[in-house]
Amino acid sequence: MSDKLLCEIFKSSRKQEMYLYVDKRQGCERVPEALMETFGKPISVLTMILTADKKLARVDAGEVIDAIESQGFYLQMPPAKEDYLLDIHRAQLNARDVER
Repeated sequence: MSDKLLCEIFKSSRKQEMYLYVDKRQGCERVPEALMETFGKPISVLTMILTADKKLARVDAGEVIDAIESQGFYLQMPPAKEDYLLDIHRAQLNARDVER
């Protein structure tokens, strides 16, 4: 594993909160075509020097570096929606309807 990597981060034009991390020097050339079709047009959002100890919001930076070095990219998926929160909200609405 490298100590640091010049990383470019793209957001998906098709999927909200989906990001693709790649080596800035290689760009998206190692990303499989099928993934790019799903991802849509990559929109550059950030270029940074990535180190294993760098704090990222949703993922371990060392994991990102490893994935980029081994497969040429790291795909950050949107966070899972908490279905139970929606169920709680619906239950509260139903309870209000019953009270009326």
